[in-house]
Amino acid sequence: MVASPHGEKFAACLRMLKDRSGRGYDRLGKEAGVSGSSLHRYCSGLSVPTDYRVVHAFAKVCGASAEELREAHRLWALADTERDTPATAAEESPQPEQEPEQERGPKQGPEPAPEAGREPEPRPGREPEPEPDDVTPAVAGTGRPRRFRVPDKLSPRAAVLAAVVAVVLVAGFVWLPGDSTDGDPSASGDKVLDSPACRTVSMGQHDDCVREVQTLLARAKGKLAIDGDFGPETLRRLTAFQVLAGLPATSVADDATKKALYAHQVNMTTWSPARVAKRVREVFAEDPGTAVAVARCASFLDPLYVLPNTNGSRNWGVFQISDARLRDLDGTPLKAFDPDWNIRAAHRLWSVRHDFHDWPSCEAALKNTPKN
Repeated sequence: MVASPHGEKFAACLRMLKDRSGRGYDRLGKEAGVSGSSLHRYCSGLSVPTDYRVVHAFAKVCGASAEELREAHRLWALADTERDTPATAAEESPQPEQEPEQERGPKQGPEPAPEAGREPEPRPGREPEPEPDDVTPAVAGTGRPRRFRVPDKLSPRAAVLAAVVAVVLVAGFVWLPGDSTDGDPSASGDKVLDSPACRTVSMGQHDDCVREVQTLLARAKGKLAIDGDFGPETLRRLTAFQVLAGLPATSVADDATKKALYAHQVNMTTWSPARVAKRVREVFAEDPGTAVAVARCASFLDPLYVLPNTNGSRNWGVFQISDARLRDLDGTPLKAFDPDWNIRAAHRLWSVRHDFHDWPSCEAALKNTPKN
């Protein structure tokens, strides 16, 4: 298997973390909860993990900082989107061969053909003869008809009629633009996402369409950088916005999402990390330090954190509760974004065995990570 461009960058990131740790694949694998041979494949660029939690655990046991964890997640997400790129490229490869034919089409076609369809029209160089109903007074001394000029003298009735026509035409030009938009700027194309260029806005895209989506998410109080790059951060915020707006979590800025973004009716304001940590300590009174460390490992204490998995499932909220666990807890993604519900639900999972077995990656990482 040949690594994709982003796959190579992802593998290089993992190798850097591994080399810096000074430990072998087997030892790192035991601490991260994955086999050493799998880690070797990931670091060699031979494959990409299907679940980000493996990457997260590996990076944590290697001592990665919060910024390095975010970068590892960004590279993983980009590499994951390129899994099927070779197949797609193969399907689209014939297109360049067709372009020269399209360019040559107009040159090869006989130019007299369009004239054949206009035989009734007068030939170039001859003045078209007026239709019987279109005869106008001739210009003196020329014998040619006077066209597109108002006669020197109009009858009172004709003058009134001409004035009425002029007023109607002017009024029409002034009135039509305003009526066509009906007061809505989007109808005149003022909204960026309404343009044909922004028909789809999705992961890996980098343009003004993405920048507009990010700007609208920031206006909805979603915390993200506005850089025009649709990466993991934008993916998480857009997915959270869709859930809060009551829309299907497609993670793509589709028509319904664009409409909701422009409606400005969703507020993404949520708890601060300090408030989240305080509530975790209150709920996990039995082991508050470990609970906060697990929550920080899972979501950076962000109540709207979302992690997609390649099998189509997602993890939601402070404790990154999976779709399967949400069903067990009679929850929904919207409930999972409520930090208080999420923390109490995580405590219910913890209470089964009084440990953090539902967060194996973070639990393994905590063995060599100071709790704070």
